[in-house]
Amino acid sequence: MAPDGQSPASHAYAPRTAPNCYDAEPIPASARAEIERLLSTGDLFRYTAPEGAPVALLEAEFAEMLGARYALAVASCSAALFLSLKALDLSRGARVLIPAFTFAAVPSAVVHADCVPVLVEVGSNYRIDMADFEAKFDDSIQAVLISHMRGHTSDMDAIIALCEKHGVPLIEDAAHSLGTLWHGRNIGTLGKVGCFSFQSYKMINAGEGGIMVTDDPEIAARAVIMSGAYEHNWKKHPGLQNSYHLWQNKLPLYNTRMQNLSATVIRPQLAELPRRVRDGLANHDYVADRLNGHPALDVPPALAPETRAPDSLQFNLTGDWTDAEALAFQDACKARGVSVQVFGLSQDNARAFWNWQFLGDLPELPQTRAMLMRACDTRLPARLTRDDLDYIADAILSAASEIRG
Repeated sequence: MAPDGQSPASHAYAPRTAPNCYDAEPIPASARAEIERLLSTGDLFRYTAPEGAPVALLEAEFAEMLGARYALAVASCSAALFLSLKALDLSRGARVLIPAFTFAAVPSAVVHADCVPVLVEVGSNYRIDMADFEAKFDDSIQAVLISHMRGHTSDMDAIIALCEKHGVPLIEDAAHSLGTLWHGRNIGTLGKVGCFSFQSYKMINAGEGGIMVTDDPEIAARAVIMSGAYEHNWKKHPGLQNSYHLWQNKLPLYNTRMQNLSATVIRPQLAELPRRVRDGLANHDYVADRLNGHPALDVPPALAPETRAPDSLQFNLTGDWTDAEALAFQDACKARGVSVQVFGLSQDNARAFWNWQFLGDLPELPQTRAMLMRACDTRLPARLTRDDLDYIADAILSAASEIRG
């Protein structure tokens, strides 16, 4: 039931103004003085200053916030994933388990690292199918890269147990999961490495940018050097000096560094994260409750150990929807001013595994394909008001009723 006691379907769609779900929150005013200083000096390279560069400060603050020993800020989450795989020192052609529901950048990072992605089925709740995961986790697998896609956490207890059983390292792609908890622990700190995104549609917005965290000193040292700490710039990273000496000139440089202006935009937003997580979860659950009242729509629940931090909403079209009906529903939402995409029916969608043609011959993944053909996605940023949320819910419910009755 909706909070006012009415059934969700009784909220009649009204021609109000559709909310803007794409603009991010403004950058905090506290960043502007430092931005002006940087612009006036041109001091944008992270290694210009001997110490205290904005990127270095961000790394220290982010590591402390997550409860990790080391953090390395880089150009994107994709770069963080790539460096994580390279820092694990995997053999060329190493097979890496990844979920079949993720963004194309994830298998791309595996390919860039000279490894081979092995796609695992994902169920209708957007989480890894553990039977398929275990079946494909044979002795040829050298690493596991778990994408918490759109912030949905798979069964990390079972995944960690299997990684430990096989002695295989775990990387977490937490691009969508900053602020998510598993048994009270920060997602991104459960495996060997966790990678996060600062792209505009994430909880913290720098336009672009990423960061990786780890407790492993050798992984941290190798990643720092390969990120582009050439000559002796690694001395500007605290600790690990013996490891840096060991790897000096023995690793390639990929130059995926973050620059100071990005770090200056990010740092004051760290303090905003608890509020954004709280409001994003409240917004998600409010709209989810309304949509779950419609017989043709379903928002899968969180797993018991998971405390979510969503900035978008995913739901399934349930029952015997045809492709034509699903496309008509997508169009009906758009006509009402709300952008909803059905992952598998959106042309060239980078989250549909069959569009990853750069992988060559793709496996048959019927469970994941079926999910993607009826899984819907809409933006739901934390800054939205209750009126905004009602508009979005009304539009989706109205569109569903128009198509399915």
